[in-house]
Amino acid sequence: MSAVIDLVGLTLLPLWRWRLVAEQLRAGQAPPALLEQHCDDWTCMPLSKAACPGVDVLRSRAAAAVDRATRQHIELVAWSDPRYPAALSAIIDPPPVLWVRGSLSAFDRPSVAIVGSRSGSPYALAAAERLAADLAARGLVVTSGLARGVDSAAHRGALSVGGHTLAVLGCGVDVVYPREHVALAGEIVGTGAMLSELVPGTPPQAQFFPRRNRIISGLSRAIVVIEAGDRSGSLITARCALEQGREVLAVPGNILNGRNRGGHALLRDGAKIVETADDIVEELGLPVLGAREASGVAGGSKKTDGGCTPNTDPVLACLIPGESCDLDTIAERSGLSAARLLTRLFELEVGGAVGRVGGGRFVRFDRSC
Repeated sequence: MSAVIDLVGLTLLPLWRWRLVAEQLRAGQAPPALLEQHCDDWTCMPLSKAACPGVDVLRSRAAAAVDRATRQHIELVAWSDPRYPAALSAIIDPPPVLWVRGSLSAFDRPSVAIVGSRSGSPYALAAAERLAADLAARGLVVTSGLARGVDSAAHRGALSVGGHTLAVLGCGVDVVYPREHVALAGEIVGTGAMLSELVPGTPPQAQFFPRRNRIISGLSRAIVVIEAGDRSGSLITARCALEQGREVLAVPGNILNGRNRGGHALLRDGAKIVETADDIVEELGLPVLGAREASGVAGGSKKTDGGCTPNTDPVLACLIPGESCDLDTIAERSGLSAARLLTRLFELEVGGAVGRVGGGRFVRFDRSC
């Protein structure tokens, strides 16, 4: 538990230190030593806006956050936990911990993010809801940010077919923002999950929302942008997606009102155009299902062997049974892009050929596929 307390303590450091902390954790540095090092560095900075409260105070605050989460039935998933989303652990700066309300099983399915304008037009909201419903019916998880407009339409679309959806927050998971989405948040928790890297009780602040966008894209195989202006926050998510090796797609919009200039800029730069959910699943290399097959997936798909043949499958061929590998190593050995690799690893995991271990690593099981 002490290591978990130190991980939480690292998230209580100033925001500008978070990326360095994540990089150091990925490099294998121990949380207790890291927390003490950063507190020492913070104390030694003469121009710091606020004095460091000290490592003992941070640990005390971290322990209080864990206690609060326990009382509110909020799950804490540390970066070293095998339940931590594999896709998210592969980004440059994964959150040291995730606070989760809802079902962790939603992390076990491939995800597509749908993001867009907070003041979306009726066309944008209808497109988001329709695409989300069709993707959820195919067994995919729909990820978004619980914001007004396109985000909430995407969540509602997934829920309308009994699908799974993830909401990534720019506040604590026990603080619903905006407040009019309290009922929607309750529905999301029923079949999917709300999650945040911020300790419970953290109020929404402008500085948190750009950072949460990297989590939305990091959890997802692809990002679909619907109606984004020139300065839309959705473009930040798209930029994060490109940096993370994810697929970026966009829905075309009305050229007369200028509401989708950002989305059209993405299309000019090479983003794939999206008209139906089939465009998205094809880009991910997943099978395009008919309506009957899709409804079957939404209701709970059977485990298959993932089509794995150790001698021919590029992922299995580069894994030694019993030896764990991180995603960067598997990508280098297999030659697959991040989006293709994550999709294939999910298929192999469902088929029982590979399993996840702590710190975003995978291991191949020494048995017949």
